[in-house]
Amino acid sequence: MEPGERHPQQIRQVLLFFVFLGGSLVCSEPWHYSVAEEMEIGSVIANVVKEIGLAVEDLVARGARVIFDDYKPYLQLDPQTGNLLLNKQLDREALCHFTEPCILHFQVLFENPLQFFRAELWVKDINDHTPTFLDKQIILKISEATAPGTSFQMDSAQDLDVGKNGVQNYTLSPNPYFHLKLQDSDDGRNFPELLLDQPLDREKEPEFRLTLTALDGGSPPRSGTTLVRVLVLDINDNAPEFERPVYEVQVPENSPVDSLVIRVSATDLDAGIYGELSYSFSHVSTDIRKTFEIHPVSGEIHLKALLDFELIQSYTINIQAIDGGSLSGKSAILVQVVDVNDNAPEIVMTSLTSPIPENSSPEMVVAVFSVRDLDAGDNGRMVCSIQDDLPFLLKPTFKNFYTLVTESPLDRESQAEYNITITVTDLGTPRLKTQHNLTLLVRDINDHSPEFPEREMTLKILETSPLGTMFPLKKAQDLDVGNNNIQSYSISQNSHFHVSTRTRGDGRKYPELVLDKELDREEQAELRLTLTALDGGSPPRSGTAQVRILVLDVNDNAPEFAKILYQVQVPENSPVGMLVVKVSARDLDTGTNGEISYSYFYSSQEISTTFELNSLSGEVRLIKKLDFEIISSYELEIEASDGGGLSGRCSVSIEVVDVNDNLPEITISSLTSPIPENSPETEVALFRIRDRDTGDNGRMTCSIQDDLPFVLKPSEENFYTLVTNGALDRESQAEYNITITVTDLGTPRGPFPGHLVDVSGAGTLSHSYQYEVCLTEGSGTTEFKFLKPIFPNILNQDLRSKSEPNPTFRNSLGI
Repeated sequence: MEPGERHPQQIRQVLLFFVFLGGSLVCSEPWHYSVAEEMEIGSVIANVVKEIGLAVEDLVARGARVIFDDYKPYLQLDPQTGNLLLNKQLDREALCHFTEPCILHFQVLFENPLQFFRAELWVKDINDHTPTFLDKQIILKISEATAPGTSFQMDSAQDLDVGKNGVQNYTLSPNPYFHLKLQDSDDGRNFPELLLDQPLDREKEPEFRLTLTALDGGSPPRSGTTLVRVLVLDINDNAPEFERPVYEVQVPENSPVDSLVIRVSATDLDAGIYGELSYSFSHVSTDIRKTFEIHPVSGEIHLKALLDFELIQSYTINIQAIDGGSLSGKSAILVQVVDVNDNAPEIVMTSLTSPIPENSSPEMVVAVFSVRDLDAGDNGRMVCSIQDDLPFLLKPTFKNFYTLVTESPLDRESQAEYNITITVTDLGTPRLKTQHNLTLLVRDINDHSPEFPEREMTLKILETSPLGTMFPLKKAQDLDVGNNNIQSYSISQNSHFHVSTRTRGDGRKYPELVLDKELDREEQAELRLTLTALDGGSPPRSGTAQVRILVLDVNDNAPEFAKILYQVQVPENSPVGMLVVKVSARDLDTGTNGEISYSYFYSSQEISTTFELNSLSGEVRLIKKLDFEIISSYELEIEASDGGGLSGRCSVSIEVVDVNDNLPEITISSLTSPIPENSPETEVALFRIRDRDTGDNGRMTCSIQDDLPFVLKPSEENFYTLVTNGALDRESQAEYNITITVTDLGTPRGPFPGHLVDVSGAGTLSHSYQYEVCLTEGSGTTEFKFLKPIFPNILNQDLRSKSEPNPTFRNSLGI
């Protein structure tokens, strides 16, 4: 039964509550009336006298009147008849828009005595609006390579009516290429999609003009049309794709018009026009189009109208990206309108000191700033902070003013720059915060002296070196920067050399020794000079190093190795003293200048303790055992120096070859003993095998004796379970000694002594003992026995058995 339809004999029970001493009387349930929109003014909606059961004259006597919740006079009460009359024509679309049902709440008030009757006026929709399309024409660009069955979404028509009076169906003008398909949107309405029925041929027909008609369900129905232009394009095989299927964004209700809501982005792998994207809304309501706008190129969505949280709390905006080939990608934006504290705190910088010297004393003021928040109450109260891991503090001074001060001494060499974020947060709901980023530079002071990497450097200079020859010297280091870094070099007073200070591309200074006067070894074979590095600080700091110059006879040929790179392979079991490689260099000079000695150009402790280089012969021999499992290769740099100070270098690459020198290992994880005799497929033991060698040397096979009622089952890589292979009979055999044999596939193959498993608790290996575990009937107790050692000389066997066949590792257990 529709609201307002009343059975002639329906009796409405009204519960009245009398309030003693001037109280009120309230109807427990509201009355329901209905009226069609656009009904003429003066139409009778209901009769209050009949509804309540009063006399007509009581209406005036008791001061009866009608009050709507929004205080608008939609109805008036006729005091002569008790009729509720329509006071103005009602427009359901203006009153409730798309909200259904459309209900106006009102009360019938009696003043003397005070009494309320609640009522609802349901405004029914009539078919007074025609479906309309927002665009006079819809342009679809469809590739000629589009497969039949492909659908193309089109904007839906808008109809202000609701229910069956809204848009119910769409039709398309007859054509052989397309037909319509209706799809449901999230808000319950349907929208049309154009479906391709047969392949297109742009050369035969480059364009179609179709008529799309929207029909509502009114009586009589209304309709609206738009032109659909289909432009047939060349192939386009990639549709746009959005970064996300759904975007979620929160927008404060006080956001100004034209403010950015969100920027969406889609990508298209095609190039040229097929990769050019156009963003647009997709079958959205008129409300959304009035409130938001989307930029077709940037994808930015801006506000066109102010938001109001109290009216609409959220919007779902369907969007699409269409490329030049008319392929589209779809996404949705969920816009949550936030009822927020709408004034964020503000930071006003008054002063900032940057850079600051690294030797600044604590409590030095770096910055002064003020904060404010235009809101009141908790929304206007603020807290101010910076990061915890900084040598700075915030100190309040007076009335929202703060100073940023140093907490401890700074060290530019440790950190030359600080990025400080000042965060001001109010105490409103939700809390708003403002951040201000400061970049604070630390100014260097001259607190480091130049230092040379070596206290003494040696130069060997030919006595025939021409005047003006420059000899690079090792530069000093200074942790300071700028003028506090090294600015110049000088050399102690002498008659043969001066120092030239040169500048590299990175701005650093380095010294070069320049020959001013010819050398004569017979007069002076050695010179000792002092090199000084001076920085530009105030006061300046300096550092010195000794330069030892050895004057040499002429030597014009450097040693040359037979090979630049020597590559050798050495088995890991090679004996100490074995020759690894012999390097050889020659020098065309004679005498001392042709005498060659070999040395490591660079030698780590591992290389120097593993290999011995003969300085005269160039032989490299082992001085300790190699172990492939620890280090698999070595790189040696060898230098050949002649007597004249010239040298040549070569590299030696030594590859350690793995040999089969590691036994397979067995680790017992669990052991069940005794086991019942009537227990086929019972898991007796779980164990793991491993071999630390690589390749075939590390691959293994696992087995037990063939004549036992047990089998080994692999569970996962290198894990096995020992299970019974049939029913056992304790009366026939109460105990089994099982040997698990693990054999690797290495070369050479030598015998490895059998080992017995120790199942004494944690599943660890023992090379000498086994447990004897007896078989019992039913359930019983486990009995363990330590047996005597079976392989007392097991370690000696390990060392003697490298060359015999079938390397195995055995574990024996008694069950």
